[in-house]
Amino acid sequence: MLHRVIHGQANNPPLLIVHGLFGSGRNWSVIAKRLSDMRQVFAVDLRNHGQSPWSDHHRYIDMAEDLAEVITAHGAPMDVLGHSMGGKAAMTLALTRPELVRRLIVADIAPVAYGHDQTQHIKTMRAVDLTQIKKRADATAQLARDIDDPILQSFFTQSLDIANGRWRLNLDALERHMPEILEFPEFNTTFSNLTLFLSGANSNYVAQTHRPIIKRLFHNSKFAKIPNTGHWLHAEAPRQFEASVRAFLTMTFA
Repeated sequence: MLHRVIHGQANNPPLLIVHGLFGSGRNWSVIAKRLSDMRQVFAVDLRNHGQSPWSDHHRYIDMAEDLAEVITAHGAPMDVLGHSMGGKAAMTLALTRPELVRRLIVADIAPVAYGHDQTQHIKTMRAVDLTQIKKRADATAQLARDIDDPILQSFFTQSLDIANGRWRLNLDALERHMPEILEFPEFNTTFSNLTLFLSGANSNYVAQTHRPIIKRLFHNSKFAKIPNTGHWLHAEAPRQFEASVRAFLTMTFA
């Protein structure tokens, strides 16, 4: 089963948080702790990430089955929040096991294929000389040779196992399955529960042209944007992101 960190009391409704590519549940610790006053929050590490088991397979249907196992073990249904690749895994879960999902929040991703490639980040991580890493600042200095964004530098170093000189990422499997990660499966099913597509206002991941397919698959979908944020909206504006999640999870819709 996936590694997970649980925040909050069992008498609160459950919320499952699903991170994106190269991430882990650890990236969501602050938001998870803050939301734990109203939800019991389960922050998971997806397969091939963090402290979860590694696998040769990394399809969205596989990730959805992993999430279903967690929800079934702890009590269904759950509210589910997924960002980027985790948003695609969450959408796949909702479309294949809708009885397990109460409300769905999809953060800055759409159920479509994307043309960009993330393998350059795998090359950057492989180029880090792990024998020279004594603290995260050492890794940050090496990553800065290829990555200018401090948010991305910090994000990647959170997946470092400094004590054992390794990345907590199955880079080989992620590189091999990158085409599948960038795609989205074809579905004839739909999800009718409330769904929020929450995007960064400066991001182009969820475009107006994506709305027809979103509405076809997620009949009861709402849309919102957080101003002055991009794809990493939860890191760039964590309090606004948290407020949007709180409002959606508690709001009564006509």
